[in-house]
This record gives sequence, structure tokens and C-alpha cells, in this order.
Amino acid sequence: MKKTPKPQKNRKVLNHYSAWKYVVLITTIIVLTLSAIPTWFGEQPSIQVSFADNSNSAMSVVQLDQLLKTHHIPASKIIEKDGKTTIVFDGEDAQSKARALLNDQLDNDDSITFSYVSVAPEWLNEMGFSPIKLGLDLRGGVQFLLNVDVNKAFEEQRDALVDEIKASLREQRIRGVQVRAEAHNHIAVNSDNEDGLKAASQFIRQNYSGWQMTSSDRGFELQPSEQNIQEFQTTTLQQNLKIMRGRIEELGITEALVQRQGKESIRIELPGVQDPAQAKNVIGATASLAFYEVKDAGQARSSQDLVLQDNDGRTVILAKRPVLTGEHIVNARAGIDQMGMSEVNISLDHAGGKKMSDFSATHIGKPMATVYREYKTNERGMTERSERVISVATIQSQLGSQFRITGAGSMDEAQELALLLRAGSLTAPVTIVEERTIGASLGAENIQNGFAALALGMGLTLLFMAVWYRRLGWVANVALCANMLCLLGLIALLPGAVLTLPGIAGLVLTVGMAVDTNVIIFERIKDKMREGRSFAQAIDLGFDSAFATILDANITTMITAVILYAIGNGPIQGFALTLGLGLMTSMFTGVFASRAMINLVWGRDGRRDVRV
Repeated sequence: MKKTPKPQKNRKVLNHYSAWKYVVLITTIIVLTLSAIPTWFGEQPSIQVSFADNSNSAMSVVQLDQLLKTHHIPASKIIEKDGKTTIVFDGEDAQSKARALLNDQLDNDDSITFSYVSVAPEWLNEMGFSPIKLGLDLRGGVQFLLNVDVNKAFEEQRDALVDEIKASLREQRIRGVQVRAEAHNHIAVNSDNEDGLKAASQFIRQNYSGWQMTSSDRGFELQPSEQNIQEFQTTTLQQNLKIMRGRIEELGITEALVQRQGKESIRIELPGVQDPAQAKNVIGATASLAFYEVKDAGQARSSQDLVLQDNDGRTVILAKRPVLTGEHIVNARAGIDQMGMSEVNISLDHAGGKKMSDFSATHIGKPMATVYREYKTNERGMTERSERVISVATIQSQLGSQFRITGAGSMDEAQELALLLRAGSLTAPVTIVEERTIGASLGAENIQNGFAALALGMGLTLLFMAVWYRRLGWVANVALCANMLCLLGLIALLPGAVLTLPGIAGLVLTVGMAVDTNVIIFERIKDKMREGRSFAQAIDLGFDSAFATILDANITTMITAVILYAIGNGPIQGFALTLGLGLMTSMFTGVFASRAMINLVWGRDGRRDVRV
């Protein structure tokens, strides 16, 4: 009679990590720790100067040093690297004074940029590690809330459509059709001529499908569809955001935050800027240029002609449609002409250059006007457009993609106009509805108080864990310190991540959540030991049973953090960012790093039987 063989047993080592897991764990902690170190050293305000003539950069460094000393502006150091000169200061006051001085002393083609440089060891900077970017409430600066007048922009689109319909009917030699703009962005088309109405409706269907037609007495009415309005609103906000970012870059502010807020608002944060006057003038301006054909006394006038005033108060009659608008301008620089007057040198894109070339070729010897347009808010809070002729020049020869205009005013006004033209013309007028200034001293106080609260909370937590859990408590404390280093390093690594005062509150909350992970695990281990398990078995079963609970709790909190970040703005997003990243790092250190340390110290002295 054969005996049934007994099942074989394979003795497996408890609480064992493979070597590659330790390598990944240690490498991750080292990289994130290196990323966190520059934040400890901090930053200093600086000005970066890019010279148009790079061959003289070495001489310029000496001249800059002497210039600053002459005006009693202290500079920590001046660094020349990669054709750029960086001047480092001890405080924002010296930075602002130096900026004002350099604006007067340097050439117009030289660019000046506000920035902050890390004072961490150079080898960390060369590895690409940089300090955490600080928000407005920690660094100090200016915040603007702008309202974008989308309705005003849509009215212009409606008026342009009216002109297009009239032009189409004139080309077809159709008369007797009245096309007029009405309230609520409606357009009325009336006529007793059926052929005229059919031609107008056909033109609209072929070219403007986003407008709906409804029958009316003696014609029809046009109104934009809801989808057309929403698409126009989204496109307008996106274009204005892009242009605003370009204007901020032209101002030389590298750490600005420009983002949409609500349906028709834009929020701009300028950390480190203590004098908001220039930024306010440029951000709120809606200047643009357009070039028009000038009608002389001998030409037939039309009711559609544009009648404007020049700088001297003289009346100038212009054709209704511009030859070229500011959207084709790709570059603009202020300069001085041979008479010592300010001028703006303009470069056009390919399409703009062709339009200018075609027009000027057929209008040699005739005048062309440059019209300056801007939007302003009146006393009633309504947005109004003002236009004036800044120059009327006779076309001497065929123009191309590059030419110059005069009549912009003083040199400062010419430079500001050139800046606006380089950065682009806003597609809708904006109004600054809120302005807040936070001093640098208040920002430093916020940092000190915030991190003092973090240190106090972390110290008390470390003490509690060491006393309550004793031999496992030091594991939790090491994991907590590693968690804070990893979290700071991760915030520094992520592009666009900004630490705010509510973000520091998120760091404090992360301390409690990270320890909570260890508390759940350690309590499960104690429960298993009460059941009579060995210490090694209790560790193995405790981690396994606690993991699902920890994962569920963190996922639900992560959902909340994602929602806060998605629908919030500014401080709310700062809190949501640190909360979400803190969840990930606390899972990483509280579960995996703690398990690795326990495995190495206690975990490998027990075995369990596993049936094959």
C-alpha cells in the first residue's frame, strides 16, 4: 500500500526586500534631499543684464561695478557668464535702485531682468537644483486682478461683420439693403429687395456659420449662437493671457504668475516687485497701432470715413478700413532719428510685410497715417476707446517688412509704446479692479512664523513618537524627517510649483498625516503580538493589513486635494499642492522607507511556512 506523500514546505524569509528596492529607495531619497538643500540656503535678489554688444561684456562688468559704487548702491557680487551679467544684491531696496539707475544708463537694446539667484553651493546649481519658488505672500510683491471686457471685444467683432456684409453687397453692386448693428450684439438686415436679402444671407451662411438668422419684418436679424459666444470668450481670455505673459517678460520679471480666474478675469502676481507703477501702466494698457490711407481734399468723402484728431488738434480724414493693424507687428524698438526726435522702428511678419509692400507700391507720393488706439475706463466705470493720429507721413518709396514711425512723444513714451507693440495688442480691453501690495518685510515675517509653527509641530510629534512607541518610535521619526526632506525636494523639482503661506499650513498638516501612517502600522503590529505572533510575524502581518486602510484614506484625501487645486486659485492652490504632494511622500516614507528600516534591523529573524 503506497503512502501519500506529504506536501513539501518552502521556508521563506519574512520581511525581506530585494536589493533593487533598497537601491531605488536610497537613490530617491538622496536626489530629493539634494533638491531640498538649496531651499535651506535661500536666494538673493539680482538683476540680469543682457548686452546687445556681447564683445564689450567684460568691460561692461567693470563699468557696472564702478557705476553702482558711484551711486552708493551696494552689490554682493557681479557675475559674467554666457554673455549675461548678473548683479546680486543683499535686499530688494538695492535691487530697485539699481534697476532705476540702469534703465537710464544702458542702451535701449540692452535688456534688464529682475530675478533671484540661489546662494547654495555652485555644484548644486550646476546639477540643476534650485530653491523652492516663493509665492506673493512669502516674498512680497504686487497682485493685480483684471477684468477682461469680452463684451466690448464682441461688439467690435459685430461691427466688423456689419462692414463685411456691406462690402460684400457693394462688390455685387446690390443697393437698397440696410445693415445696422443693434443692442445685445444683434445685427438687423432690412430691405425690400429680395435679391439683396438672399445675397446677404448667402454670404453669412458661407462665412459666418456661428451667427443665427431669424426672420423679421422686411428682412432678418442676426444673433450669435451660444457656442459662438463661449468659443469667443475662451479664445479672447487665452489670447489676453498669452499677451499678458509677454508683457510681463518684457518688464523683466521672471517669476510672475499669470492665470485665468473665473469667466472674465485674470490674476497677475509679481513677486519681488515693490514699485507697481510701471507694471500697472503696462499691464492695464491696451495700446495698438493701425495704419490708414489719408484722404485729401480732392477725394470723394463717404459717411464711412474715419475722422480723427492728430497731436496738434488738426482734423485728419482716413479711409474706413485700415491698411494694416498691430497684429502683424513682430518687433518694435525705440530710437532717435537724425533730428534728435524719438522714433519707433517696426518689423512686420510676412503677411504684414506683403500688405504694406502692396499698398505702398500703389500709393507712392500719398500720405499714410499712423493711428494710436487705447482703451480707458471713464468715471462711470465704462470702457471707452480713444484714437488719435500720431503721425502722417508721405510714402516716398515702396515699404517692406521694416520701417519707422515718428510722433510717439518723448523717449520714455516711445519706449513704452515699443514695449507694448512687442508684447502684443490685447484682443479685449482690460480694467484693473483690484491691486494689492505686500511688503518684503511682511513676506519675511510670514516665512519666519510659518516655519516656526512647522518646527514646533514637528518637534512635539517626534517627542511623542519616541516616548510612546520606543523602539519603533525612532523608525517613525527617521521616516518623518525623510518625508519632510522629500516633500521640500519634490516641490523644488516640479516646474511651476510655488510655496505659499497656506502651503506651509499644508506642510504642517503633512507632518500629522505622515505620522498617522506609522501609528496605524504600529498599532496593527501590537495587535498581532497580542494574538501571540512573533515580532517578525507581527511586522509582516501588521504592514500587510494596514496598507489597504492607509491607501483608502490617502486616496480620498487626494481626491479632495485635486478638486481644491482644480477649482481654487492662489492660496487655495498652494495648500492643495503641498497636501497632495505630502500624501505621496508620506506613503513613500511611512510605508516603504519604514518597512525597509524595520526589515534591516528586526525583520529577518523569523520564518513562516508556505505550502507549495
